[in-house]
Amino acid sequence: MKDYELSVLFHPDLEMNLDPALDKVKKIIEQNGGKINKEENDGKKRLAYSINGQDFAIYYYFDVALPAEAPAKISSVLNITDEVLRYLLVRVDERKAKLEARRNAKNPEEDKATTEEKGE
Repeated sequence: MKDYELSVLFHPDLEMNLDPALDKVKKIIEQNGGKINKEENDGKKRLAYSINGQDFAIYYYFDVALPAEAPAKISSVLNITDEVLRYLLVRVDERKAKLEARRNAKNPEEDKATTEEKGE
């Protein structure tokens, strides 16, 4: 199983009752042998351009572990799901993730100082 990031833009009208749409996406992932490691709701945001006549969307992120055949199956189902405006499913670069984890474990103070110098 490989690690993936799934970003989903939900229809803005679902803001008050997002649970059924979330359950649907989670069910799609789990039915295809996937495991959700982390999920994050980033809230309702303005889109850079209009999608299906919508100027806003609800951004939701998942870190998932999927078997080899699952990404194609998940993509085909998300393409026809009405609640989803857009999605992006990408594989996590394992080398980069390990390097960042090692860097954060060794020098958390140095990373903090670097971001303060940049003004972030």
